[in-house]
Amino acid sequence: MIDLKALNAALGELEEERNIPRAKIMEAISDALVAAYKKDYGKKGQIIKAEFDLNTGKAEFYQVKIVVDDTTVRPPAETDEEVAPEKPVVEEGEEIVEERPRFNEEHHIWLEDAQKIKRDVALGEELVFPLEAKDDYGRIAAQTAKQVIIQRIREAEKVSILDEYEGKEGEIINGKVQKIERGNVFVDLGRTTAILPYEEQIAGEFYRQGERIRAYLYLVEDTPRGIALKLSRSHPKFVEGLFALEAPEVASGAVEIKAIAREAGARTKIAVTSHDHSIDPVGSMVGQRGARVNTVIAELGGEKLDIIEWSENPASFITNALSPAKVTNVTVNEETHQATVDVPVDQFSLAVGKGGQNVRLAAKLSGWKIDISTPDNLPELDKTPAEEEKGPESEVIETE
Repeated sequence: MIDLKALNAALGELEEERNIPRAKIMEAISDALVAAYKKDYGKKGQIIKAEFDLNTGKAEFYQVKIVVDDTTVRPPAETDEEVAPEKPVVEEGEEIVEERPRFNEEHHIWLEDAQKIKRDVALGEELVFPLEAKDDYGRIAAQTAKQVIIQRIREAEKVSILDEYEGKEGEIINGKVQKIERGNVFVDLGRTTAILPYEEQIAGEFYRQGERIRAYLYLVEDTPRGIALKLSRSHPKFVEGLFALEAPEVASGAVEIKAIAREAGARTKIAVTSHDHSIDPVGSMVGQRGARVNTVIAELGGEKLDIIEWSENPASFITNALSPAKVTNVTVNEETHQATVDVPVDQFSLAVGKGGQNVRLAAKLSGWKIDISTPDNLPELDKTPAEEEKGPESEVIETE
């Protein structure tokens, strides 16, 4: 009925390659054999256990009975038609007493009878009785056992994958592009498959089947359909993780990334600080001749990175956040959490950025509303007719 050589080989493979303990698989086999036995030969209320010998391929079955007395169960029904009495109405404040189960000879054994078998038996103890071996266990039982075994192995593998990847949530992982469907990229991680949703991809990136990619694992979820692993390449934490891989100072915590504002595929601003006075936080991120930052930029497909030094002083931090533009003055309003920034005439466009991107990212990075005033002496040649009609204006960006 069971190919022992193939079964042992499968157990070894599952234990080594899929990290599923052999004990779990043997438990699944025992449960499968019990399910098959009960289907063909079991009686209502029976508790059956099975022991499977991997060396001989033989299965032995046992019936378990619980030792009871008249304080733990009700007497057996006199007739099959006897119905349980209706539950009494319990008034508010009265204690609810659970009804005792009815004695079932397939499930229970009276204390006095159990004492004839084992003198020192205790109430509630389980006694085990061997069941008669069935020679005609047959094809149906084997098929039932096989189905339950497969199901239990899937469950055990699911738990194993969940245990492995729950600990990796928030990390960068490597995988191979398996397939692309409706814009979503399925990534083969070896033991399982993760998904890189369309909205978590870097704009403008293209993926080819079989290529290796890195992504940020932002969600590990146990669903009815299995373990769902969600990846992202547009998440700000992806940039942080890449620098942790490239800069030992970040990985060790000597340099801390305090804030990140990102528009994936276009530009990212990163605020860093050092917990060691001998370490330059910006320099450690950039690396010698820009080696570290260029490696990260290459991974991000050429995305621009502005690395600035974090400051507890809001005016200094906002000044740094508007880099590469030069700022002449910053006035902060603590009540409204808004900052008014003055810049030289030739720095206004740089401070605002294309489409307002620079000031928008600076606002996200700092957490302040930023108002960049248009210089009054902006050259006429630099103004459009619409600007001339409106006069002095400002660019106000609010954090989300």
